[in-house]
Amino acid sequence: MSVNLEPLDLGVPIPYHFRCPISLDLMREPVTITTGQTYDRTSIQSWFAAGNTTCPVTRAPLSDFTLIPNHTLRRLIQDWCVSNRDFGVEQIQSPTRPAHPSLVRTLFNQASSEKCTPQSRISALRRLRRLASDSEKNRSLIGSYNVRRILLHVLFDTNSDCFELKHESLALLVCFSLAESECVFIASEPERIKYLSRLIFHSSIDVRLNSAALIESVVSGTRSPELHAQISNVDEIYGGVADMLKSPVLFPRALKIGIKALFALCLPKQTRHKAVAAGAPAILMDRLADFEKCDAERALVTIELLCRIPEGLAAFAGHALTVPQLVKTILKISDRATEHAAAALLAVCSESEECRREAVVARVLTPLLLVVQSDCTERAKRKAKMLLKLLRDSWPQDCVGNSDDFACSELLVPF
Repeated sequence: MSVNLEPLDLGVPIPYHFRCPISLDLMREPVTITTGQTYDRTSIQSWFAAGNTTCPVTRAPLSDFTLIPNHTLRRLIQDWCVSNRDFGVEQIQSPTRPAHPSLVRTLFNQASSEKCTPQSRISALRRLRRLASDSEKNRSLIGSYNVRRILLHVLFDTNSDCFELKHESLALLVCFSLAESECVFIASEPERIKYLSRLIFHSSIDVRLNSAALIESVVSGTRSPELHAQISNVDEIYGGVADMLKSPVLFPRALKIGIKALFALCLPKQTRHKAVAAGAPAILMDRLADFEKCDAERALVTIELLCRIPEGLAAFAGHALTVPQLVKTILKISDRATEHAAAALLAVCSESEECRREAVVARVLTPLLLVVQSDCTERAKRKAKMLLKLLRDSWPQDCVGNSDDFACSELLVPF
């Protein structure tokens, strides 16, 4: 079946036969069942775990639930990922052998027992973290031992002064998604938030990144506006996240975690001025070209959010890279990136005549016309039309008179 489905967050279409029929995502560990159908291991295991006894595609009843690894398909998927890595496709690693439950149980008991020496507990935590990073199946197995509750207790234990044990607990904790109750446990106690904000400035880059990752998880997982504000009101967090984004490209994980945390912190409008005060606008523009695809989308959303407050808008309008970088981004990353880039560009050009002149110099006309004619989101098209109208009087007269593109805009853009 020669069909290509558009992916949710990749710059290239994923071939139909590389997608799991259940999740429609790229298969990472394809396995074949007795009907001959192939699925991603995680998806088909979840299907069976839910009590289903049929093949999801054929609906044929199953008596044998054996999963046979499809090594040929996995190699084809890996080759495709490698050939498309320039478009933001991450390479899929070969699956590792799952951890044995008895090993995980032993390590968990060792890590959680206060009778063991701190060094013994630290060693167990490190082994658990390596297992957790190997596969989703290992993380699920480790999580089944209620490990998050133990790790939270160790991390915020005020009677313990073994900082290395706390830092290892933090490193393992960020491998898991937190339940809302666990986010509330952290957010409801100001001292816990202050402790994490101090860790953001730790001398170890790993401790800094892990603390920022945990803060992002808590902010994203907390529904209560009051608890959300309790985190967002800590000024030090913004400074720490901003410094993280300044880290050299030598630390790509710093960019990924930093932008996720900054985005989450900037969602409430009332605290966005703290991000501006921490220098986020200049850092975002300086780093925009360094982000991977998904992170670039998140950065552009954050830029648009900060442009919605006067301090942020003024900061972006005054930065030399804002207009050229936003123009360069249009139609180069994804439809969503184009939408947010056009919205941010419209904001700064509405604010500053100098930005309008810079946009003209950056040759924004052609990409805007292409957006109007493309399959981009309706909001992206609307922003592009508004920009064309706003910049109408900024084009040099000789450019307007001789430009076929501008003549086309008379037909394409109903003002």
